[in-house]
Parts: sequence; structure tokens; C-alpha cells
Amino acid sequence: MSAPTSPAAPGKPGLAISPLAAPFPEMGEIKGVEIAVARAGFYKHERDDLVLFRFDEGTACAGVFTQHAVGSAPVDWCKAALAATGGEGRALVVNAGCANAFTGEAGAEAVRRITDAVSAELGCRAEAVMAASTGVIGVVLPYGKALDRLQELTVSLDPGKWGQAARAIMTTDTFPKGAVAEVQIGGVAVRIAGIAKGSGMIAPDMATMLGFVATDANLTPTVMQALLKEGVAETFNAVTVDGDTSTNDTLLLFATGRSGAPQVSDPADPALAAFRAGLKGVLLDLAQQLVRDGEGATKFMEVRVSGATSVASAYKIARTICESPLVKTAIAGEDANWGRIVAAAGRAGEPLDRTKLAIRFGDLIAAEHGAPSPTYDEAAMSAYMKHAELKIAVDVGVGEAQATMWTCDLTHGYITINGDYRS
Repeated sequence: MSAPTSPAAPGKPGLAISPLAAPFPEMGEIKGVEIAVARAGFYKHERDDLVLFRFDEGTACAGVFTQHAVGSAPVDWCKAALAATGGEGRALVVNAGCANAFTGEAGAEAVRRITDAVSAELGCRAEAVMAASTGVIGVVLPYGKALDRLQELTVSLDPGKWGQAARAIMTTDTFPKGAVAEVQIGGVAVRIAGIAKGSGMIAPDMATMLGFVATDANLTPTVMQALLKEGVAETFNAVTVDGDTSTNDTLLLFATGRSGAPQVSDPADPALAAFRAGLKGVLLDLAQQLVRDGEGATKFMEVRVSGATSVASAYKIARTICESPLVKTAIAGEDANWGRIVAAAGRAGEPLDRTKLAIRFGDLIAAEHGAPSPTYDEAAMSAYMKHAELKIAVDVGVGEAQATMWTCDLTHGYITINGDYRS
């Protein structure tokens, strides 16, 4: 049964909240971070679509971005700005409703106009202002709409507006996505908070995926970049909704240093152990929420591949399974057709031993030793398929490496949402 239509799903009027939706957490505040939201009018209907983050002087920044060959103007800007400053982050401006991708020099000029205006308003260099956009590709961002709201944003900055910001960056998302953690560095408590958006075009390669995480830890940009690159490998790069990567994927990490914890300048410092785990937890929570909000999704699925020759091989097999339309539609139909798992694993182009191939759904064994399990129970399997959350384990029998990915089912809702996306 579909959830009722909700005002918490402003990206496209009439969308029902995903039945897999996660509640938005109590975010609290991150020292040195202030947020404001406004309606610039990038959408025709009434909703906030513009966000400004202000960070205290001395805030460090790191980012990972789409590897798409047609990166957006904001992605190009952020990469160049981080290189120019060595990792300084004083502000972030985000808009929904227009991706500003494949827009040539006009798109680049739009980003420059906005970052220049924000830098003048906040008293920082333009290269310390990060930018991100999401929405329709091939439309130049009408930057004047953002500039018209800039003073409104700066006078309404507040440390507690994480929830409003998460809603303002939504497109076809049906619920806002946030995660938070508290850990210690050198015996001092530090907080980590983040928001993300994404529902379709999700198969990050570092889908319209944007993620913004802030902490009051005192970290150098070098440490942050290392932690972020490490963290996405098993989180944002381990989820897929539809196999489509975006022109705009952006994940930014800001560290204000306001917690009072000692500075860490070496990524291998043992003092980072708890922070590394906390950051990964926040990233994984956000990444899994993207899957839970997959366009039209009714099932959340974990696919774990073991017995592979390498981690890369395990990921490729897992991704092939996760992105198979036959697998995803079987899951949607609650059809215990585990043969589709075999078919997907076998066409991944990676080593496997079909005489040792084994498949489990939860605790139920579907196949083992390269053949249907003698204990296979169709009724039990069919009952398991009715669960909203499913776990599938595949052992390919050729090594010791393993990897886990997360995806959702493929329903007619995906077609409906994307068939009239620009309408």
C-alpha cells in the first residue's frame, strides 16, 4: 500500500512518501555552522529551493565528485576552487530545480556570479565558496533568482536549520535525508552531521546525488580528503538505484575545528579511529537512505558477494546483480526466482566456479554446490520475498574477497516518475 501524499515530499507535487522512508534525525548543531533556506523560484510550485551554509573562518573543506564525462558547472567550480585554496570552505550555496549541467560558458558564468556575490556578502574569497546544483540538465541556472534572495538568506542564518536544508535540496526525493554521530578525538567530543538528496539517477561514481557533511573536529584538508575518499568506497559507491550516474554528484566535507579537540594532520593517526568509524557510519546511513527513496521503490535489498578473487571483482558481481532489471522486477513482484541471481552473477564477466556457486535469501538456502539446494522450500522462500527488506548472499567459490552493495526494486512507479520528469 502506498503511503499518503505528504508535504514533506516537495520535489514534485503528488509524490507519495516512500514506504521505506527513514525518519529525519534530531541533528542538533555543529559549532561554526549556520544555515539558511529560501524560495528562489527555480520551481513553479511553492517550495524552498535555495540553501546557504556559512562556516567559521578557518574551516577546512574536502570533496569527491562525479567521474561523469560531462560534469556540471558547479562540479567544475568546486574542483578548481579547492585546488586554488588548498581546501578552504567558508560557504556553500545549493539550488534545486536546475542542474546547470551541459550549459557551456553561460553555466560557468552563473556559478561565478553567485559565488562572487556570496563572497562579498560574507567577506571571504570567492574560491572559498562551494556550489552545488540539482535538477534538469541542459538549462542554464538563472542566477539572478539566487542573487535576489541572498540578503534574505544571510540575515536568516541559523545553526539549527538542517531539516529545512535537507528538504530544500530535494527533487524527486520523497523524504529528507539526514544522519548524525558523536565520537571523540583525544578525549574531546566531536560531532558529525550530514544531509543528502537523491532518488533516481543513482549509481555514484566517486545519482543526482548531493551530500554535505560538517563536523566540528579539527582536521587538515589532507586528512579530510583521505577520510572522504576512503569512506565513499563502501558507502556512496556501494549503492545503486538504476545504474545511471549523474553529471552533478557532489559530496563535500567541512571541518570547523570548533570542538576544542586537538588537530589531526596525519590520516594514519590512531586518534582518528573513532572519527573514521563515525564518519563512515554517517555516510552509509545517508547512502542507504538514497536507496530507500529510490524512485518507485517498495523493497530495500542488500547483496553480499563472497568467495571472489578480489574486492573489485566482488563489487562488479554485486553491482551486476543489483542493476539487473530482471532481478529488480522479480524482487518487486515478490517472485522467488533465484535463477535470475545466477544469470546476473554469470554475466558479470568475473571469475566464478559454477560447481561451488551458492545463493541464500536471508537464512534460506536456494542453491549450493552449483545446484538447487536439497532443502529448498518454495513456500518459505515466497514468504520471505514479502518482506520489505531483503538480504541476498552469493558465494562464487573462487577466493576470499567479499563486498556488499545495496539497491531497491524496480516498479512501474519508476517509469511514471521519469516519464514526465520535466512536466
